[in-house]
Amino acid sequence: MSESSGSVSLASVVAHAKAYGFIYPSSALYGHLQAVYDYGPYGSVLKARLRSFWMRSLMQLRRDVVGLDAAILMHTRVWEASGHAAHFQDWFVEHLTSNRRYRVDQLIEEKVQSYTAEGNTQAADKLQKTAQAMLAKLDKKGLRELLQTHEIVCKEAGSAEWSEVRELNLMFATQSNSDASEESQLYLRPETAQGVYVNFEHIQKSLRLKIPFGVAQVGKAFRNELIARQFTFRMREFEQMELQYFIPPDTHTEWFAYWQKERMRWYAVLGLKANKHLRLRAHAQLAHYAQAAADIEYCFPFGWREIEGIHARGAFDLGRHSQHANKKIQYFDAHTNTHYTPHVLETSAGLDRLVLMLLCQSYCAQKERLYLALPAALAPVQLAVFPLVRKDGLPEVAQRIVEELQAEFQIVYEESASIGKRYARQDLIGTPFCATVDHQTLADDTVTLRERNTTTQQRLKIQALRPYLAERVHIHSLLKKLCD
Repeated sequence: MSESSGSVSLASVVAHAKAYGFIYPSSALYGHLQAVYDYGPYGSVLKARLRSFWMRSLMQLRRDVVGLDAAILMHTRVWEASGHAAHFQDWFVEHLTSNRRYRVDQLIEEKVQSYTAEGNTQAADKLQKTAQAMLAKLDKKGLRELLQTHEIVCKEAGSAEWSEVRELNLMFATQSNSDASEESQLYLRPETAQGVYVNFEHIQKSLRLKIPFGVAQVGKAFRNELIARQFTFRMREFEQMELQYFIPPDTHTEWFAYWQKERMRWYAVLGLKANKHLRLRAHAQLAHYAQAAADIEYCFPFGWREIEGIHARGAFDLGRHSQHANKKIQYFDAHTNTHYTPHVLETSAGLDRLVLMLLCQSYCAQKERLYLALPAALAPVQLAVFPLVRKDGLPEVAQRIVEELQAEFQIVYEESASIGKRYARQDLIGTPFCATVDHQTLADDTVTLRERNTTTQQRLKIQALRPYLAERVHIHSLLKKLCD
């Protein structure tokens, strides 16, 4: 990740994503729907490849993980049991002069970071603990006074003239039919995990699975975010990749350590290094049901932010559904001849955040050229084929190469403009290899193969292209690294 200034800016990544077919503002024709984005021709493929790598790394390389695709709409009682119906909201204030809205927790977190940067760790710790206690008690009056006491001001107005603290339910409500009664109200799911919990018995019994085992799922979730900034990092419609791993009671310590290591290893295969690009941060404050929690954070242009959470959730989830459904949800362990409620070790990653992470990580702006150093196996286009000139039979040979390889690889054919400009266009979308058909090709069936990152070139037999590319751009090239 480099720019002429020494580091990539989010503005550069956003502009590039829009200009080259990765991510567009949704409904831009009508002014753009805030915090909602569309994945363009290249972005949708990049996202699909990343999604596939995550699923296959769990379901194909492991014997203890199966998949699920649960419905977005679920019974309202699911969200009552999970606690979302009563406690899933943001607390916000509005500045009385600028009319800008802010999340209270984010205002306080920024002030904590400011105190820390000044070296005033005592004030930072005191503010953080006081705020956490007030948020836990839902002390609206106390939170407002806290903002004023610590002179937490509106960035636009520069003063602490805040409204009363208010709450916003983060779930999107809808109706199951034209009847607007409470009984017909449904919600767009704010997370995918509950679909796994309510299907636990179906999955375990139908496949005769033995604990420990996991259920992997990728799916859409929706949150009515009050403030959604930083491009696709925080959106109202997003995609989660979650693994719910069911374990025996009193084993969370070993499994928590295991899955932290496994998930960091997965990112390392993508070229992301611990303590440089990524870091593990343990939660200082745990949810009341949690036994342990940690975040994997990436260093975005706007700072370190969470891309994946790893949580030891105990028996909370299945226990709550058992209580609310008035039905035992238990597992019989034949080895110990006991019944118990399984505990859950969860890993939850944001697919959209990972796509943004890859765009930031791969954006390379140098004095002489700009390119995306995407992992070759995830690149939207894997090979570009060019005839050197549009005559002498070179286009026909190039087209034949495309036809021979297009069933296995994503290929583009281009014959307009100079070779240099064609290389540059492919660099901008992250194509790892370009093959040029020239007059020497007619004599010895070789092409010039150019590699994106280094721009090095080599002569390669046409018949050698398939195995050469397969070793480098098939998704199994990434899966093999996980097996090492």
